[in-house]
Amino acid sequence: MCVGDVPSALVAEAAGADRVELCADLGQGGTTPGPGTIAVALASLRRVGVRVMVRPRGGNFRVSAVEEQIMLADIEAIRDAPNPNGLTVGVVLGALDARGDLDLPVLRRLVAAAGPLPVTVHKAFDEVPEQLDALEEIIALGADAVLTSGAAPTALAGAERLAELRRRAGDRLRIIAGGGIRSHNVREVLDRTGAREVHLRAPVRRDGYEATDGDEVRRVVAAVRAG
Repeated sequence: MCVGDVPSALVAEAAGADRVELCADLGQGGTTPGPGTIAVALASLRRVGVRVMVRPRGGNFRVSAVEEQIMLADIEAIRDAPNPNGLTVGVVLGALDARGDLDLPVLRRLVAAAGPLPVTVHKAFDEVPEQLDALEEIIALGADAVLTSGAAPTALAGAERLAELRRRAGDRLRIIAGGGIRSHNVREVLDRTGAREVHLRAPVRRDGYEATDGDEVRRVVAAVRAG
């Protein structure tokens, strides 16, 4: 479950999610949460895996030299953050060059900085023209997973490409399907793509801000497990 704050992470955990992606500014597609948010999340959660977005700003996925330094510093802080409950912590990141291909030099340095932390390449991957070639590059970098809708607006629209990526990756890389997934269609996404993991938000407006709908998380979990 993609969440924008610690209360939402706690709701997702209580509702049965296996993992949360912790972000700030979901209106911009997610940016790096502050150190206080990370610290309180790691101290409060009890069992879920945690992935922390590393993205200094919204907008495109080109990374300047200064932004790379910020991302490296954020990765170091996440890697060294106290983790009193022994949660599995990883980072979510991406970078594209001026042509729209993966920025391999930047990504190589970011993955190296993460060290033992699992690395997920986010949906910047969906802007790459040659996804099958990019998939091999991500595997070679040593990333753990890639989040994708198969270069389509939704996972269902990209189901054929997602299935192809899943077959190509085999056991070398985890393909996480994301994009427009909800409880009413998650089984169809899994069945059509062969994906073993899905990524989604369950937004609900409460008191003028976006929270996570625990009931929807429970419905998604039940639908996944029903298969």
